Amino acid sequence: MSTVIHSASESEKAEFYDRIDPSNLYPLWEAVKEMMTKGPQTEATPHVWKFDDIRPYVIEAGSLVSGEDAERRTLMLENPSMRGARRITEALYSGLQCIMPGEIAEPHRHSPSALRMVIESEGGYTSVNGEKCDMAPGDLILNPSWHWHGHGQEGNRPHISMTCLDVPLVRFLGPVFAEAWTGNTTFPDGPAEGDSNARYGANMLPMDRAAPSVTSPIFRYPYSETKAALAQLATGGTIDACHGVKMEYINPDNAGPVLPTLSAFMQQLPAGFRGENYQSTAAWVYHAVEGHGRTIVGDKVLNWGPKDIFVVPAWYPHRHEAESESFLYSFSDKGVHEKLGLFRDQRGADAVVD
Repeated sequence: MSTVIHSASESEKAEFYDRIDPSNLYPLWEAVKEMMTKGPQTEATPHVWKFDDIRPYVIEAGSLVSGEDAERRTLMLENPSMRGARRITEALYSGLQCIMPGEIAEPHRHSPSALRMVIESEGGYTSVNGEKCDMAPGDLILNPSWHWHGHGQEGNRPHISMTCLDVPLVRFLGPVFAEAWTGNTTFPDGPAEGDSNARYGANMLPMDRAAPSVTSPIFRYPYSETKAALAQLATGGTIDACHGVKMEYINPDNAGPVLPTLSAFMQQLPAGFRGENYQSTAAWVYHAVEGHGRTIVGDKVLNWGPKDIFVVPAWYPHRHEAESESFLYSFSDKGVHEKLGLFRDQRGADAVVD
């Protein structure tokens, strides 16, 4: 015997919703369209931060706030359509950290993972689990989850780095932990400077190594080596229609992303390059290490020059155009999407907003 379902009026349904609300219930059928959309949705919007415009604020922060008071003297890059959310996209955080001459940013560790792209540095260094790493402009520095890390500036000018973290993602999942260094030394004791690169950065691994974690054992990826590799490929004509010459920094233990939640890349765009459209479920934050050009994101043109930073939110079709030979660093949540089987991208004429 079939049951006849009564079709309630809107007022009857509204009365029902009011009655179930105190029980912390909500009807899926009223929310399904916002939960299951045809394509990826993002609150973030494309934006460019012109370094020459914001650098004075970064330096001014150095005279306003002491290192002791700030712990990390950083100005966060907040997406303009997500102000107050403390993030540059839904899952990514970025900021500009300043270390003044003679200053030390004391070590701490935390469960969120961090990448550090060096923008200005003469005598700057970081210590990761006690291993000192020099920091030169364009270098990529890793601060993996729960690794002690601190920074210092032995030069005469301010040090500025672009910090890149997975804090929004880790906060969403829940396991945020942090701890300050309370040892008797300024930094933890650790291997000699250059140890990690000697062990893992020469296309070799120690015999019988069993990878202890999912993070890269290399803490510093020098820009001089990165740039040379890209230039060699560009000379050989390996030019992708969307990306120019783009390579990913990898974990030598597994050939995967340097950190489980953060992927990092460097690409070279030849002078005059006019790229095809590209879009992906991952979000991208770019830093122009060298060069001048523009990135067209949807119907928005982001002009960039040396040291500028710009964001391309998820699923926005975008293409790069370079006026001069350019090198763009980028970090992304691409690796997370791939691990979960969620990553999707489209190129050329297929890269359009659904």
